[in-house]
Amino acid sequence: MFVVSTERQRGHAPLAEIESSGLQDPWEHPGRADAIRDVLAADARFDIVEPERWDAASIEAVHDPGLVRFLERAWADYQVRHPGTHDVVPDVFAMPGLMEGMGAFRPPAVIDQELGSWCFETTTPITEGTYDAARSAVDVALSATDAVIRGADAAYGLCRPPGHHAPTGLYGGYCFFNNAAVAAHHASTTLGAKVTVLDVDYHHGNGTQQIFYGRDDVQYVSLHGDPARAYPYLSGFDDERGVGRGAGANLNVPLAAGTDDDGYLNALAGALEAIDAFGPSLVVVSLGVDTFHNDPISDLAVTGDGFRGQGELVAQLALPTVVLQEGGYDVDAIGDNVRQFLLGITPGVRPQA
Repeated sequence: MFVVSTERQRGHAPLAEIESSGLQDPWEHPGRADAIRDVLAADARFDIVEPERWDAASIEAVHDPGLVRFLERAWADYQVRHPGTHDVVPDVFAMPGLMEGMGAFRPPAVIDQELGSWCFETTTPITEGTYDAARSAVDVALSATDAVIRGADAAYGLCRPPGHHAPTGLYGGYCFFNNAAVAAHHASTTLGAKVTVLDVDYHHGNGTQQIFYGRDDVQYVSLHGDPARAYPYLSGFDDERGVGRGAGANLNVPLAAGTDDDGYLNALAGALEAIDAFGPSLVVVSLGVDTFHNDPISDLAVTGDGFRGQGELVAQLALPTVVLQEGGYDVDAIGDNVRQFLLGITPGVRPQA
């Protein structure tokens, strides 16, 4: 299988994150992608290549251009006021209630204020190399997608940082640019056809849902921990079905704690029926392997065999398929879990018509 990966991902290397009211080592770090690459490089069935470089227009097709410009300069601007800061995080978030009854917010005057206008939570520091790493993840996603558009049965993009939590105009949840959304929009507009994003990460892809919620050319289907207990808490409920032209093109499948291989595969089979009914010409998989039974920040019970089974089920769609990396935080197991999914998906994928 064609695998796209780049060492540029290592530029985003935070020292810590603030989660559950504590300062801790980051769960999302360069070693995750290193572990995946090492496993795939040792298997002759995978051909690893560098991505092409893409311009910002592909990102701005789904993201606010202001977000792109902000992330490009945020770390450097912060150093002017706070020299020597390694991890840059907001002090204040621009919540509407702060100005309730007093008018609109004034335009941001300092970087400290800007950070809280573009970021929605505390686990996603900006470091000196974050912007280039985030751009490289988009390059990976688009290069993998382009390979499939040109005729490959399937391709895998080892995206890092991940992307599915980033909505149109914000970053957070370890995500800066929404790699899967950029890829899906590129595929839909290039092919002039419907595309489905299938998200199998433990956490609901609130950003991907928001970007496509009113569109009927890109379907979003997500299996995830029930947001009644799981991050991002605010979205991912089963009554969120899309609006306007996008009504019915959004499907959320919240899962109970402890869902095992059989339970997950049964839920996935039902989701694939909805995808088949939508009739896409290409599928983008947001692959999170944080549904693993030993993952430190999830509560599902999927095994390596379960990931292989997921890939085999997706292969039964017999559609050109792009697989893009999202989460997965058991570094010892992440590489083989990704490999199992990819080996499952390969046999049944048909070439693009």
